Amino acid sequence: MDIKIYYEDTDCGGVVYYANYLRYMERARTEYMADRGAPVKELMDLGIIFVIARVEIDYRMSGRYGDTIVIETWVSECTAASITFRHVMKQKESGKVLTEAMAKAVCVDPSIKPKRIPKDIAEKLTA
Repeated sequence: MDIKIYYEDTDCGGVVYYANYLRYMERARTEYMADRGAPVKELMDLGIIFVIARVEIDYRMSGRYGDTIVIETWVSECTAASITFRHVMKQKESGKVLTEAMAKAVCVDPSIKPKRIPKDIAEKLTA
């Protein structure tokens, strides 16, 4: 997934504000799930909701105003009730790594109680 960096994404120095990488990760996970036949909205309508329980980000280099960032996303682990997503964000032109990140999503029901990930959904997301 490509993300173009706009002025609104940056701090006063033209560098991507650190918390915006979390937004980019969320977009990438949403697209990843939709591309594999498990759109977030459809899952929510079925009472299957994923909430983020843990995030780790290693910042390697700053993204800047005008850059395009490429985000690579994949699942590194899937348990009965959680999925761990990995993200690598790179500067599109140079290929240099900006961040490496992990986000652990827990499956919950509409009342936010943990639940098992349905087998068919887990298979779609880990294929």
